[in-house]
Amino acid sequence: MSDIAVAVAFYEGKLGLRALWSGPSARIAEGGRVYGSGGGPALNVYQSATAGQTAATLATWYVDDLDQIVDELTAAGVEFTRYEQFEHDAKGITPRAGGGRIAWFQDPDGNTFAVEADS
Repeated sequence: MSDIAVAVAFYEGKLGLRALWSGPSARIAEGGRVYGSGGGPALNVYQSATAGQTAATLATWYVDDLDQIVDELTAAGVEFTRYEQFEHDAKGITPRAGGGRIAWFQDPDGNTFAVEADS
C-alpha cells in the first residue's frame, strides 16, 4: 500500500480482517500488518512505493457462499471490478473457468483480489 493508514481503513474497515500483528516495515514505524483469515495468518500488508503496479490477482479467498460474501462486502463499500471480456451478474460475479464463480475487487491502490466458490 502506498499509505498504511488507507490500507488499515480498507482491510480492517471494509474487508473486516483482523490484524494479528502490526509493526515496522522497512523504515516506517507501524508500516506493516499481518491479517488473519481462515484461522491463521493469511495476508501481509505493508507500505510500499510500488503498490498497485501489478495487474495480477494478488490473493483469492475461497468461500462457501459467494453471494453472501459479495453482499456483505458491497454493503461495507467494496466495489467489484467488471472486466469487459467476462459476463457478470448484477453483483459483479462471473462464471469461473472449470466451474464455480468468482468476483474481483481492488484495494485503494488498485491491487486486485478475488473471492470465489465452487458453486
